[in-house]
Amino acid sequence: MPIADLQGSFRRFFDASAEFFRHLSEIDWTVFGLALLCLLAMQLARAWAWRNVLRAAYPDKPIPFLPLAAAYLAGAGINAIVPAHAGDATKVFLVKRQIPDSSYPAVTSSFLVQTVFDTSVGVLVLLYAITQGLLPPLPQIPKLPAFEISFWAENPKLFFITLGLTVLAIAIAIYMLAHRVRRFWARVRQGLVILREPGRYMREVFAWQGVGWLFRFAAFWFFLEAFGIDGSIGNVMLVMSCQAIANIVPFTPGGAGAQQALLVATLHGPTRTAVLSFSVGTQIAMAAWSVVLGFLSVLLVFRTTDWRGLIRQAQDEAASEAAMLRPQSPE
Repeated sequence: MPIADLQGSFRRFFDASAEFFRHLSEIDWTVFGLALLCLLAMQLARAWAWRNVLRAAYPDKPIPFLPLAAAYLAGAGINAIVPAHAGDATKVFLVKRQIPDSSYPAVTSSFLVQTVFDTSVGVLVLLYAITQGLLPPLPQIPKLPAFEISFWAENPKLFFITLGLTVLAIAIAIYMLAHRVRRFWARVRQGLVILREPGRYMREVFAWQGVGWLFRFAAFWFFLEAFGIDGSIGNVMLVMSCQAIANIVPFTPGGAGAQQALLVATLHGPTRTAVLSFSVGTQIAMAAWSVVLGFLSVLLVFRTTDWRGLIRQAQDEAASEAAMLRPQSPE
């Protein structure tokens, strides 16, 4: 049954995709283009915030924005088509190459600084959706036609066990690494140094991520309007909430199927066909736009189209640095 349910989730996604392509002529392409530009502005604002984190970690190193932004877009493009945030590793690798004498632990921890803002805003968005009654009641969630949602809703113990084991595995890995590598934590702290200056963090990181979030909000507003659905604060918050829920331990790329099921159940007013067309169209457009921007960034800035070569170089450099950081045996 689980396999059949998962196949059904994919099937519903592709059926909704067919609805989107049948209604292409009804889309306001000018407004649609504005939404895509807002997504690009969001990525650039987030890239600028990351650059400020790195400038605090490496105050004596030049960190040009263009290659960093290109790395950020390249990673976003990979994340759009490869699960488990594989693009984030590409971002770290490409940026590390731009900073002389930098280390993977420091660059990685600097990238994770952004999760402070992301987690805070994500929780606020979900709380808004819950308190305003925008999401379906808990008893209805297991009945939604989306495998990811129904499976975890029907097996809450398994969900918390899986989540707990994942956190435990990460904690064990960090513990073992910290004991094997003497300088590991020092380099991790280097990437987090901006958090020791709350005022600077709020001005140079939090504020820019806030600008990026506003562009993201505007993008969804324009997407709704492009598909003939009312662009309102409530509708945009609902869309962002559904997207966040669908991406919690997803079984399908980008939570395909889950987002559509949630939006059909919660977005009242427009027809089911309009909601499906909007949801799938937006998901396809965001993924395709990210891939195009990522490909162009790698081609124009890094002068290559060999994605696999970049991944191999990242693995080789990471292995080489890990070897250098291992404690030397006493003579």
